[in-house]
Amino acid sequence: MDDLLIYGSYGYTGRLIAREAVSRGGAPVVAGRDAERVAALADDLGVEGRAFDLESDVTAHLDGFAAVCNCAGPFVDTCDPLVEACLETGTDYLDVTGEVAVFERLARLGGRAERADVTLLPGVGFDVVPSDCLATYLHERLPSADDLAVGIANWGSLSRGTLVTTVRNLGSGGVVRRNGRLIRVPTAYDTRTFDFGRGPTTTVTVPLGDVVTAAHSTGVEHVAVYVDLPNPVIRAMKAGRSLESLLGSWPIRQGLERVVETAVDGPDAAERERGEAVVQVEVTDGDRTERARLWTPNTYALTADAAVSSAKRVLEGDAPDGYQTPSTAFGHEFVLDLEGVERELLPSPTQV
Repeated sequence: MDDLLIYGSYGYTGRLIAREAVSRGGAPVVAGRDAERVAALADDLGVEGRAFDLESDVTAHLDGFAAVCNCAGPFVDTCDPLVEACLETGTDYLDVTGEVAVFERLARLGGRAERADVTLLPGVGFDVVPSDCLATYLHERLPSADDLAVGIANWGSLSRGTLVTTVRNLGSGGVVRRNGRLIRVPTAYDTRTFDFGRGPTTTVTVPLGDVVTAAHSTGVEHVAVYVDLPNPVIRAMKAGRSLESLLGSWPIRQGLERVVETAVDGPDAAERERGEAVVQVEVTDGDRTERARLWTPNTYALTADAAVSSAKRVLEGDAPDGYQTPSTAFGHEFVLDLEGVERELLPSPTQV
């Protein structure tokens, strides 16, 4: 992985990915806009570091690299200059986004990427590797499925970058896919009961990337993503809809971002080591339903493993050109190659 550049490498997730790449014998170049932080990380890992911002001539900085892994969020702010440079230089692009707008934007560039012999592979972290692979696995079992629901439990603590992205999206509501189209819906638009292995659990809709990627991977026209949150939190989300215009205002968001930047980093090593997340997907055609569950390590531990494994396979030429999801790039069994991941096919419920 000597011809891999990791941008945003000194952020919480970027550090994990860079360390994972080096632990596997790679020597990626670590990069970002802060020269001091880049140099400190490069010295710590014994690799080359490059400092540049995305307002500069990014193409000049990608010369000689076969792939870039973007870890600098919010990705809606960073993906465009990096992707444009990748398309100009023939460099493959990966990132660890979970942002709906980024998946949608890059999907529209699929044809251009194919003509440039470039792979565009966003979402090589916890969102969306497990859910995308599970969705494709189930769709192969039930090709007639037209409705897909993703449920996630035990997400764990969030990193600074994830929280900043969340703050940026305050006031924008949620997103689901209906009849093949992305539809804006209110926050906490819908609730659904999943059994993640410990009894029925109430979950609530959240705007995650599967509403784009699952549709691309399977062709299913109805997609929604749900997360396990405490009932009081769900009630508060619904009650807070009337405040969304206030929360989404620039002064409020700016203040919250400052708090996050100074007070949050991410889960420590102990939490990453002991954490366990659960992803469950259900598909139905109205007559039959197929369900399966993945048990995974902590979300950030899985992200580091999945991102480096994805980069390695892209560098080896395993991924097709154009816009890809993890399962269209590597197949739905890819997630089972990651450490600590187990898949369980669940009994199909009796249809009434």
